Amino acid sequence: MKKYNVAVVGASGAVGEELFRVLEEVEFPIANLLPLASARSVGEEVECQGKAYKIQELTEDVFEGKGIDIAFFSAGGSISEKFAKYAVESGAVVIDNTSHFRMVDNIPLVVPEVNPEDIANWEETGIIANPNCSTIQMVQLLKPLHDLYGIKRVDVSTYQAVSGAGKTGMEELVMQMQAFFNFTLDDAKVEAFAHQIALNVIPHIDVPEDNGYTKEEMKMVNETNKIMHSDFAVSATCVRVPVLRSHSESITITFEDGVDVDVAKAREVLENFENVVVIDDMSKNEYPMPIISTDTDETYVGRIRKDLYSDNILHIWGVADQVRVGAATNSVRIAQKWIKLEEN
Repeated sequence: MKKYNVAVVGASGAVGEELFRVLEEVEFPIANLLPLASARSVGEEVECQGKAYKIQELTEDVFEGKGIDIAFFSAGGSISEKFAKYAVESGAVVIDNTSHFRMVDNIPLVVPEVNPEDIANWEETGIIANPNCSTIQMVQLLKPLHDLYGIKRVDVSTYQAVSGAGKTGMEELVMQMQAFFNFTLDDAKVEAFAHQIALNVIPHIDVPEDNGYTKEEMKMVNETNKIMHSDFAVSATCVRVPVLRSHSESITITFEDGVDVDVAKAREVLENFENVVVIDDMSKNEYPMPIISTDTDETYVGRIRKDLYSDNILHIWGVADQVRVGAATNSVRIAQKWIKLEEN
């Protein structure tokens, strides 16, 4: 099997660390690994596939002469904006995990289970964009249902874990919970989020926009239709909850007029869709939860039920580990599909 030279930008971050785990778990064909980060992380070691690699500083010329085939970027949009072009110029395909390139017309935005054919368009810019974590897990559930009935509208409310805000978000929740048990919660720092997150939910993720939605909510709206090559209506309300890892979503799907939803058929197409697991037995208290999805590579769905008043409406509940399914795992799956494309 051919092996590939791989770079990881953002090697010391939460997604970067997860990327190394996923690359090892799937036995990704790595010839050499180049971990990259800011100057403050230089010299730190990362391990992958039984080897240790020292983190190097990300610079404009760091890709030169390295023969990098695949460069994963997950260090923030401004970093991708500045440095992705140097990786592309060196001959690498960039798989970007930030929001910077997602809505650029000639850059494919890919969830491999949903639109793998778009990967073939990578050569125009040398870049493939990884969608927003909440969008990824949602479109994995929407795709088989859209193919079955045709979607007219989607309304989603998210319950997003603090790890979506990185290590600082996780640390803040833990510190605030420690403060609660020490009876000092009133004095705990509130920095990562707009309000205290411990014992609270915050209906505010990312910056507000003029239309009353937040940037996070508009990502779900715009990215969904780009990935699915569709034009159905999407409305999102994104909420931060005091969970360390794995996002949950309550999704209401309105199908085309005249559709009479068959729940058994809906469940069947979800069960048969790649990397989707149905857990749906209320009598046994079985349904998707963050403690089930965390540290896994599947998207879980349950609470599948027809609307009480409209035959063409279905309600579902989906959960996935957003650091893996919503970031690292999706990026690696894109790379695996890209390799198959290149080798064929």
